[in-house]
Amino acid sequence: MKLSDYVAAFLAEQGIRHVFAVSGGAALHLIHSVADTPGLTYVCPMHEQAGAMAADAYARVTNKLGAAVATSGPGATNLLTGVCCAYYDSVPVLFITGQVSTFRNKGDTGVRQIGFQETDSVDLFRSVTKYVVRVDQPECIRYELEKACHLATSGRPGPVLVDIPDNVQRAQIDPETLDGYVLPLPATPVTTTADQIAHCLELVRGAERPVLVLGWGVHLAGAGALALEVAERLGLPIAPTWAIADAVPHDHPLHIGTFGTHGTRHANFAVQNADLILSVGSRLDTKATGTPPATFARGAKKVVVDIDPCELNKFARYDLHIDLPIASDAGAFLRALNTAPSRPPVSAWLERIADWKSRYPVCPDEYYSESEVNPYVFAKTLSRHLGEGEQIFLDTGCTLAWVMQAFEFKRGQRLFHDWNNTAMGWAVPACVGASLALDRRPVVCVTGDGSLQMNIQELATVVRHKLPVKIFLLNNHGHGMIQQTQEQWLGSKYHASSVEGGLTDPDYLAVARAYGFPVHNLTRAADVSDRIAAVLAADGPQFCNVEIPAHHRVLPQVKFGRPNEDTEPLLPRDEFLSNMIVKAMDVSVAPLPAVPHPPSALPKAA
Repeated sequence: MKLSDYVAAFLAEQGIRHVFAVSGGAALHLIHSVADTPGLTYVCPMHEQAGAMAADAYARVTNKLGAAVATSGPGATNLLTGVCCAYYDSVPVLFITGQVSTFRNKGDTGVRQIGFQETDSVDLFRSVTKYVVRVDQPECIRYELEKACHLATSGRPGPVLVDIPDNVQRAQIDPETLDGYVLPLPATPVTTTADQIAHCLELVRGAERPVLVLGWGVHLAGAGALALEVAERLGLPIAPTWAIADAVPHDHPLHIGTFGTHGTRHANFAVQNADLILSVGSRLDTKATGTPPATFARGAKKVVVDIDPCELNKFARYDLHIDLPIASDAGAFLRALNTAPSRPPVSAWLERIADWKSRYPVCPDEYYSESEVNPYVFAKTLSRHLGEGEQIFLDTGCTLAWVMQAFEFKRGQRLFHDWNNTAMGWAVPACVGASLALDRRPVVCVTGDGSLQMNIQELATVVRHKLPVKIFLLNNHGHGMIQQTQEQWLGSKYHASSVEGGLTDPDYLAVARAYGFPVHNLTRAADVSDRIAAVLAADGPQFCNVEIPAHHRVLPQVKFGRPNEDTEPLLPRDEFLSNMIVKAMDVSVAPLPAVPHPPSALPKAA
């Protein structure tokens, strides 16, 4: 059989049903073979970056391999951002790129390129994949595909890339004679010891103000429900990172809320005043710890569970002491912990957390009195309209922060984002991959005007496949989070982040209509609930432009250099100190103005 036919059959055997492919001369044999293979369908995004992101989301919602195909040169380079999204979030995706024929390869000639659109994909992708290889010998194809897929799905998962020259794709092979990949002997399981569990439980029993931090690794381990059981068994209030906020219903008595530099004020008070942090499946990046990391929960004993020893070893470099580092799969650790005797929560600690929640709500009543659409009111209202089991996809920037602070999760809901690469433009192509993976199930997309522009061409893909993607565009006519940074550090000059500073601002309703979307426009606070309900109830693709006044910012937010408990807008110093159980750091710096000037009030850029 032709080698490209073997590749397509291999994909089908992995349970992959959709392959995201952009045509190109060096990928045609692969695409034609996919087309001719029963059980496989190719889907044509308008850009390879979008194809990579769609495959990434396909893997996230199915917990299986996703797949994308691209041609050589610019086809491969266009994949790169989407590959990074999968790599930094440990998502298993098989990327296959075409390459120039082996007899046109530059080899050791010293020149930059011989074959048309020749690019060394192996070196290009080496640092952002678990495995990358160019298959120069046809008889190696089975071995390399099996090895790549094993590495993608084992241990800490991640993307892999197999680069196949054009003449190798066309080669005739006998599958019966191909050598397969021999699985290595099972490694010593990355799991906990009895002593570690005993030490952890001793710390839990001795804590008066414990907090359980959960991270994306808990989802990767399929242990979201188990984590909730452990929290209930041990009486641990839960502060989820954004990536697993959907695992904890907002009305659960142990739910605190999201924390970190863009978290909620009440959750940051809880985490920063804790006397024990038990972190499972979170790498505790600087968005979680604040900067410098040594300011994170500085009065607490810290137990950190991560499958990657390198993640545990990094903390010493940043002067963050971990009392009990545990190299373990999150699921294995939680299963071991779930055998411990039950322990009721500390009632005084829960009451203190409830008091912080009451005094510092994310969406206070006065937000509802505004005549224009407040982004926090929109996010909270959207959450009330969405039922259990809904799938929500977010883009980055203010859109992400507003939703993550205000959204109230119900049981069974799932929220997806490329949490660590957090690329603008991820959400729309991700919805394409997810809806197809879920048999054309409706999915909800919340994006911003800056993010939408990065992959706006994928509106065509949604319409072409008649996918029931409900797109809400939070349109503040600029890059709001960048403007917030410019207010903090650069004199409120909105270069390259506002229309006055150089951005274009098209008529998004007209663009969406031109692509074939039914469109909705939301401009008044009084219409938020009814318009959201109408979009969700309508059949097929829907596009809703949500006008957000340009002055809205992510509040609260931690300014660089302050500890996480001291969020902007800064509280009066006596009020702030009254909330601190652990010793406060230097808080003498005068607060910045809480209300920024809207971009329209600034002079235009040259």
